[in-house]
Amino acid sequence: MVIHLGSTVEQANLHGQQLYLANIAWPATRPLTGNVRGASKPRTPRRDPGHGSVEFSPIEQLQLVLFEMPRDLAAARAKGPWADPPDAKMAAFLDAAVLDHARRHGWAKSTVKRTRLAMRVLQLMQDTPGSMLLASDAMQLQTIGLTAIPVIDVATAAGVMLDDRQPAIHAWFATTVAGLPEQMRTDLTEWFDVMVNGSTTPPRRHPRDHTTVRVHLRWAMPALSIWAEQGHQSLREITSADIRAILPTSGNPRSTMGAGLRSILTLLKARKILFVNPIARIQTGSYERRDPLPAHADKIREALLSPDPACASLAALATFHGLRAGELRNLHLTDLNANRVHVGGRNILLAEPVRVRLAAWLDHRNRRWPHTANPHVFLNHRNSSRATPVGPRWLTLTTGIPIQDMREDRILHEARATSGDVRRICDLFGLTVEAALRYLPPAELDDQESS
Repeated sequence: MVIHLGSTVEQANLHGQQLYLANIAWPATRPLTGNVRGASKPRTPRRDPGHGSVEFSPIEQLQLVLFEMPRDLAAARAKGPWADPPDAKMAAFLDAAVLDHARRHGWAKSTVKRTRLAMRVLQLMQDTPGSMLLASDAMQLQTIGLTAIPVIDVATAAGVMLDDRQPAIHAWFATTVAGLPEQMRTDLTEWFDVMVNGSTTPPRRHPRDHTTVRVHLRWAMPALSIWAEQGHQSLREITSADIRAILPTSGNPRSTMGAGLRSILTLLKARKILFVNPIARIQTGSYERRDPLPAHADKIREALLSPDPACASLAALATFHGLRAGELRNLHLTDLNANRVHVGGRNILLAEPVRVRLAAWLDHRNRRWPHTANPHVFLNHRNSSRATPVGPRWLTLTTGIPIQDMREDRILHEARATSGDVRRICDLFGLTVEAALRYLPPAELDDQESS
């Protein structure tokens, strides 16, 4: 369209205008496709993991969107077959990556088929075709029954995945403090951010484990909720008298609530959000450990005699040799050597009932997942196509009784059988002397203290 000098604004806008971004160097050799705007910077080409001829370099400049709009994948699927990905080179690169990853990890044909389809759909979801894939987009594939985790694994290994997923603890924190006053939530958000991400400015802090953050906030929430009901809007209003009035008189309830409040108030005082730390001079005591107790023999016997080879072998290793849950989850095939297992710096000679049950599980494992590349002894349907250990919850769901209960029962039995031989308990179960003393009967403990 030619605009003559002297034209009015209405005449110039009659047929629309073509807008361009200023100071953009348009590529001379690559035509623009789709909704890509801007030039692509040259990057080191990525070859497919199988060392084939497919090379691909994700573009760096992204097409921004005017507003975020959730994608209706179910409606798109209902319209018919999925279209081909917009960037043919990227599609070929990722398809080769899926096939190579499947070969190296022993995937079944059905898993390969689902992952290849999911990878194609994920590329169709991109606002800028040919750019890095997003893990948050991949998780949306589960809404239409497609696999997400294998897609993320493949793209991450190929170097074209950005993990922009928010950890689950962020949503948990927002839900937990939702009922508190706004200023109190702001104070707690400062504490939460430092605990989760750490701080590089004085006072510096390392990030804490997410379980620690959850436990501390859960311990402090009863007090925070009561203060909110009493009309307090901010933690700056809390005094030592308020804390003494709300703390339980003694025992673990007092120590746990005190630990949660101390974590929050001490950090906020260090960040100069609070003028004084109201709990600084209040003694709340230490957590009282419970004495180890024998487990229910019927439940252990049921787990040992279970027809499920995974249940029987897990129960045998925990009951006969006192292995921890983490040791069972991270046990590798290379840790097994003839009739011995190497774990935690110990070389354990396996008892005959353990060898029988472990052999039955390994036979089942080889039949169920003959081509898996996972090096761990214990597998399930979730990690058989990956190289990760089973989840901690799977152990209890499989055995029906916590591994720690079976381990403690075994240590208690050994303590009674050896009349409290601390050295033997430490050597057999990988305990420190202080931890081993918890399992001694009162009489033997008195003898140890007197000597």
